[in-house]
Parts: sequence; C-alpha cells; structure tokens
Amino acid sequence: MRAYFARLIKPLLALTLAAAMLAAEQGCTQGTPTAPAVPEGKPGEPRTIALSITEKGYEPSPVTLRQGQPVKLVLTRTTEHTCATEIVLDEYHINTPLPLNQPVEVSFTPTQTGKLVYGCAMGKMISGVFMVE
Repeated sequence: MRAYFARLIKPLLALTLAAAMLAAEQGCTQGTPTAPAVPEGKPGEPRTIALSITEKGYEPSPVTLRQGQPVKLVLTRTTEHTCATEIVLDEYHINTPLPLNQPVEVSFTPTQTGKLVYGCAMGKMISGVFMVE
C-alpha cells in the first residue's frame, strides 16, 4: 500500500512544482488588483474615463494618463456610505460635487508628468491616483 502512495504522490508533487514555477515565470498576479485598460482616444480629442465612487473609493485607480492629452472624467457616485461626495484635484483647481447616482463630467489637461492624487474634500482621506506619463 505504501508503494502505491509513493508512486501516486511523486508525480503529483512534480506537477505542483512545475505549475508553481510556470506561474512565477509568467509573473502570476492573482489577487493583485489592476485597473482595466482604457482606450487612449484619437489625437487632439479628450480621452473619456469613467470613474465610479463606491464604498471602496474611486475606481479604477490608478489610471495612466498622457501629458498634454485632454481628459474628460465621467464620475458617478453610487453610494451614500462615503465622504467622497466631490472630487478635488488641487493642481487644476477642481472641486466638483458628485450627486448620488448622477454622472458628472470634469475635464482637464495634465500638464506635468508624475503621480497626480485626487480625492475627497476631507484632506483626500479617500483618494485615487493618475499616473501621468
């Protein structure tokens, strides 16, 4: 009986090890949240990005933007259980209320590269990030 289990276990261990090595080699990111790809838009036209404000915050985040490309955000707050009842983007003098379940458009053009943090009016306690390239 013991020899039977040894013949069964060794191939299973080999398969498990091979699967683990393959996952590591391919950069397995299971459980790591990533923002979905958002179409870039045509040159000269604003890139439209839909953001939802949920109990988890601003989603998706982070979002990659391009310096000099106009952006039109379409924000929809879907919960009352958040202090993110507006979007504040200090660098562009944006402080716009977000009524519940109503899409709100906010437009700006990123002028500098780097990390751009936006958030609620309570010191950006709830926040999101734009990565401007």
